Amino acid sequence: MQLGVHTLSVARGGIAVLEGLSFTIKAGGCLILRGPNGIGKTTLLRTISGLQPALDGTIEAVEDSIAYAAHSDGIKQVLTVRENLAFWAEVFGTRDIAPALNAFALEPLADRPAGALSAGQKRRLGLARLLVTGRPIWVLDEPTVSLDVDAVAMFAGAIHAHLASGGIALIATHIDLGLEAEILDVTPFKALAPLALDDAMEGFL
Repeated sequence: MQLGVHTLSVARGGIAVLEGLSFTIKAGGCLILRGPNGIGKTTLLRTISGLQPALDGTIEAVEDSIAYAAHSDGIKQVLTVRENLAFWAEVFGTRDIAPALNAFALEPLADRPAGALSAGQKRRLGLARLLVTGRPIWVLDEPTVSLDVDAVAMFAGAIHAHLASGGIALIATHIDLGLEAEILDVTPFKALAPLALDDAMEGFL
């Protein structure tokens, strides 16, 4: 099992933002993406997750092996914590939600409607969904937003356990999670801005 990205170029709104990215993450490995806001990290992660097409290049991953978590928590407000996890477990064909409840200290909140949770608790529930997907590759976009120090430690623990079991993690974050991970700054892969018409014509004048 591995995640391979080969000379990948991605676009936002039809305009290239990152070009020529290549990396490989093997089983048990973690790669942290860094770079300034707006450079294209979210676009890159969405493309790798199959939510939008690439401009160029290839993505190597087993079909249905990627679980993606972004800024949206992906929870149903009227369902309880337990019901939310059971819903996603059914979607992904898994059954046991107990490890997800325990990993993010959600057992005491299991019968509370998600709409009654704090922002941090909702975030913990959103991240707990990863554990019921059964998918080995986690692609995560700023996963620690709204988390306090204790919840960040829970998340880091879940990542450690996932990697120890042979899973893979690709994470865009500026937070030090204490992981043994490679770091990739995507800044050098920023796409060149398209020339304005006047600039393009200048060479002919």
